[in-house]
Amino acid sequence: MSETSAPESPESRTQAAGTLLETRGITVRFGGNTAVDDVSLTMDEGRITGLIGPNGAGKTTMFNTITGLLKPASGRVFLDGDDITGLSPAKRARRGMARTFQRLELFLSLTVRDNVRVAGDILRSNGRRRLDLDEETDRILERTGLTDIADRDVSDIPIGRARVVEVARALMTSPRILLLDEPASGQTEGETEAFAEMLAGLAEEGLAICLVEHDLPLVMKLCSTVHVLDYGSLIASGTPAQIKESPEVIAAYIGTEEVGQ
Repeated sequence: MSETSAPESPESRTQAAGTLLETRGITVRFGGNTAVDDVSLTMDEGRITGLIGPNGAGKTTMFNTITGLLKPASGRVFLDGDDITGLSPAKRARRGMARTFQRLELFLSLTVRDNVRVAGDILRSNGRRRLDLDEETDRILERTGLTDIADRDVSDIPIGRARVVEVARALMTSPRILLLDEPASGQTEGETEAFAEMLAGLAEEGLAICLVEHDLPLVMKLCSTVHVLDYGSLIASGTPAQIKESPEVIAAYIGTEEVGQ
């Protein structure tokens, strides 16, 4: 895994943060298989939280439960102190929750600009807010470093930039919490460095971000707190330094390789 730089370490950030999202005892079963087993975790305003673990550990299942795509067999999801376990994905989105997917979910025949703009169209049609779509789209494109390819079809851009388009489209909804499922997959080293700077900046502006990612140097340099899943169970939670030294995490996932040095 290549080392990735970020503008500053999580430990150096002094912005006050409060818990925005909390899960309590989430359990998800598919038939006789338990995909997530009694998982409780938190995500804070103005912080980047990591959710890591081996393939099949239950990370995407947790995202799907948090965003309402899956209903837990037991446990609750709270947003800003309110129980949202029974809310639909659309209602959670209207309350400020946005996500990207491990598999790209973009309109390949549309331009980058139109892919971002469509999220604003949906918001306006739902009556959530009135906004100048062109102005807001241009702002988001500039914020995410996509202005130079704004008029290219998504099908003609590299996958690493397409990942950023997904983030830009999510930001168009003005989220309070952003859940990113392997967003650095397919990015070059330079793209990942720029992506890290962007995420750090968004967190400094107050956005809560949860990052599912296999690029451990990226996770360790960006995240204030890291939660580790293995076989659906939460085996560790702590700072990056604590996670790197955890015998359970080393045995289950990190191994003897040094990360984030």
